[in-house]
Amino acid sequence: MIVGNRMTKHPATVGPEDHLDQAKAKMEAGRFRRLPVVSDGTLVGIITERDLREHIGHFNQVKVNGAMIEKPITITPGATVEEAAQILLKRQIGGLPVVEKDMLIGIITTNDIMKAFLDVMGASAPGSTRVDFILEGEEHGLTEASRIVNREGGEILGVGTYLEKIGDNPVCYLRLLSGNAEKIAKSLRSGGFDVLGVHKIGGESKV
Repeated sequence: MIVGNRMTKHPATVGPEDHLDQAKAKMEAGRFRRLPVVSDGTLVGIITERDLREHIGHFNQVKVNGAMIEKPITITPGATVEEAAQILLKRQIGGLPVVEKDMLIGIITTNDIMKAFLDVMGASAPGSTRVDFILEGEEHGLTEASRIVNREGGEILGVGTYLEKIGDNPVCYLRLLSGNAEKIAKSLRSGGFDVLGVHKIGGESKV
């Protein structure tokens, strides 16, 4: 999954010669916490709510180029969403301008990253359910688990494993788009699987 497919295209911007009251008005109108600063399509800085707070009472006197962050951290559209997430986390920032040959083409924020994460997990699909269980050899692996889900009339939307393990065994999840998750979990247990829990989006989790 790359940044170019998950970024917000054509983001709202301000010019370096605009005054802070203009930047503040755009932030409030769009509920933004940051705005790229662009001159002739080229990114020259970024201005955030924190930058504005330092000039309260003087918004109509101070220009954006007197308050903005110059040479902000950026990312390219071909970078992965994982790279963007790592930068945001390490730098403790909420958004990255996306540039190509110094030209601003978008912005990717923590909200965009979270939406991408939910899509990868299959959690953005309404009514989906996640079943967590332990992988233990071929007899209790993904192939057999998938066979049981199919037998019980379930449809698998996504599959994955977590970083943490229980003993030497990885913890796996199946994201079910349809089917009776409780019945499927019961069948998995009957088949010898160690089912850790059933988690419905917007619903109560069960073990």
